[in-house]
Amino acid sequence: MSDSTQSSLFVAHLGRAEGDPHGFAALSGEFASRNAGYAVSQMVNTLGLGAHSAARALFMTCGEAQAEINSGARELQASAVSAGDLLWLRAGEELALDAACELICFEIPCELPTELPSFIRPDHDPLITDTPGGCAEEERAYRRILVTWLAESGPYNFEGLNAHRVRMWNSFSHYHPPEGGFDELYIVEEVEEGAKIYTSGQRLSIEAPGDVTHEVAAQLIQALTPERGDLIYIPRGVIHRAVGGVLAQVITVPGFKPGFEIGVDHHLRAINEHLALTGASALPFQESAANGPLIK
Repeated sequence: MSDSTQSSLFVAHLGRAEGDPHGFAALSGEFASRNAGYAVSQMVNTLGLGAHSAARALFMTCGEAQAEINSGARELQASAVSAGDLLWLRAGEELALDAACELICFEIPCELPTELPSFIRPDHDPLITDTPGGCAEEERAYRRILVTWLAESGPYNFEGLNAHRVRMWNSFSHYHPPEGGFDELYIVEEVEEGAKIYTSGQRLSIEAPGDVTHEVAAQLIQALTPERGDLIYIPRGVIHRAVGGVLAQVITVPGFKPGFEIGVDHHLRAINEHLALTGASALPFQESAANGPLIK
C-alpha cells in the first residue's frame, strides 16, 4: 500500500497558516473542468459577499457571526451562524457578517427552490437529527443531513448540490460511477489521531482481482492522513474510504443518487486471498462489506 496520493485525488491544505494556493488552484480548476457551471472558491476573513448572477452555497469553516442576507426583492433573512453551518445565496443576493469568518463558496448553475431556507444549521435545527447510514453506519456515528434530493431522507431538498456533516469511523470502500454518478468533496473539520482516508484511482484493476500481481497490489491503495481545514476533492470513479474518526462536511455535486455507491471491499478481500497478502502488505477493507457485491 502506497503512502502517497495520486493525481486522481486533489487536496488543498486550507487550514495551514500559510494556506495552500497551489493545491487549491489545482483542485478548483479540476473541479470546474469536470462540472460545467460550478465553481469553488475560498473566503478568508470575510465580512460579506456582494450580489452575483449565480446561486451560491456557503459552508462556514471558521468563526461565528450574526449574518444578514438581502436582495431587496424579498424580506431580509438573518441568523446567527458558526462553523458547520450552510448558507444559501440566491442570484442577486448579498451577505453581510458582523464578524470576520472563513467560508468555502460553491457557485451553482441552477435556481434554488423557494422552500430551501437561507440558513441550515445542523447542530441547532430540531428537524436535523443523527441519521446513521452511508459512510457512518455505527450507532455512535454523528451524521446529519443538511440538504438532500430525497424528501424522505431530510427536510431540506435540492438536486444541484447535497451535503451531510458526518464523522467517519469505518466507512466501506466504494466509488461513484463516472457515468451518471457524482463528485464528492470533503471539508475536514476534525481529525482523530490515526485517522486515514484510503483512495485508489485504479478501479478497473481492483474489479479484476484475479489479474492483480504483487507489484500492482502494492500500488493499488493510497493512504492520506487528513488535516483539519483540508478541502479534498474525490472525482467520480475514484475509490475512497475514511476510517478512524474524520469529521467532515461531505458535499456531492450534483446531488446524491441512491444506487450510485458501488462497493469494492469484496474485491479487495479477493486480492488479499489471491496473493496471500497479510499484515502490512494486505489491502485494507471493511469486513462487514466484503462478503459480496454491495451497492447503496
